[in-house]
Amino acid sequence: MHPLSEESTKFNNVAIVDAAWLLSFNQFNFSTMYLTSEKKEELFAQYGKDAKNTGSAESQIALFTFRINHLTEHLKVNRKDFGTERALTNLVGKRRRMLDYLKAKDIERYRSIIKELNIRK
Repeated sequence: MHPLSEESTKFNNVAIVDAAWLLSFNQFNFSTMYLTSEKKEELFAQYGKDAKNTGSAESQIALFTFRINHLTEHLKVNRKDFGTERALTNLVGKRRRMLDYLKAKDIERYRSIIKELNIRK
């Protein structure tokens, strides 16, 4: 096929359009995960007793809060993303149940995590 033939020109235009789309897609940084394992370890170390304590109520609440904040920002841009809206509602419910558990178990830990994460205004 000759480089200046009609078929090659069509193919090159498509490639140029696809490349432009890919550049615009990467501009929003969708290709990277927002919650990396390093970020999780950082949250667990800050709110749990150490980085390996992933099951404590405080570390779970901190993780849920981080995810809730991220999804809230996403929904501000994408108002009609109903799947994300449902996931956000489920996460808020999980965090609420975990907070209720912590409140019943140890009120001081509950008050400290609420204050640290600024959940209540």
